[in-house]
Amino acid sequence: MNFDAASPLSPVATAARLRAVIVDDEPAARRGVRLLLDREGGVDVVGEAATGLEAVELIRREKPDLAFLDVQMPGADGFEALAELDAATVPAVIFVTAYDEHALRAFEVSAVDYLLKPFDDARFFAALRRAREEIRRRQADQVNDRLTQLLDYLRHTRGPASAAPEDKSGDRILVKSSGEIFFLKADEIDWIEAEGDYMKFHVAGRSHLMRETMARLEARLDPKRFIRIHRSTIVNIDRLRKLSPSFAGEYAVILQDGTKLKLSRGYHERIAVLLKQAL
Repeated sequence: MNFDAASPLSPVATAARLRAVIVDDEPAARRGVRLLLDREGGVDVVGEAATGLEAVELIRREKPDLAFLDVQMPGADGFEALAELDAATVPAVIFVTAYDEHALRAFEVSAVDYLLKPFDDARFFAALRRAREEIRRRQADQVNDRLTQLLDYLRHTRGPASAAPEDKSGDRILVKSSGEIFFLKADEIDWIEAEGDYMKFHVAGRSHLMRETMARLEARLDPKRFIRIHRSTIVNIDRLRKLSPSFAGEYAVILQDGTKLKLSRGYHERIAVLLKQAL
């Protein structure tokens, strides 16, 4: 299936532009890849190379997002070329070759895809979409790494800049989400749940993640405002609506917005104390 670069149905055409290099010792093969990229749109070809050694110099100079890389070339093959690059400069790679025996090795070096010549347009564009997904993932990881470093710096630096994350009353929480940093006021938070190595803050229908442990977060939050109802759940007391019987003596906690959360047996006593205070 061919995609028209001008068509709104083309998922690649509407995405962020990529910078790519084409490496193949056959000029016709390079030209074919370039024509397909031109037809699809969204990719700027920043250079071509005919040998493995040229590929190394080109990638080091241009630092592309993506490389279409032949396997067997004069001087150095595609794998040898990749081995010459620093990990930080290796782009997403789509191998384009007439030899199927290198496929396993291609995926051992984390290639995005392996195009076996001759291939049709649909197969090429499928590989390009996979490359876009991989590049977006890499970019998101880089942003998250930078934000994590920034958050760590803020948490360990004295002075006004660290006031928010180190606020012992838990009045403000500094979190990152989708490449941005948010300062959440405690009274904005509806509930919090553990998700792997992160805490997910639910705020007015949206969610934000912060790398933190449940125990450390609970210690920072104001116990008069937040209560833990499960080993992986903390709720804002002001958001509590009612307790609803579940089964076998268990209860569910219902929030003002209708969210239903499990009340673990081990935390019944905390809710009981809260109810006594309210009476």
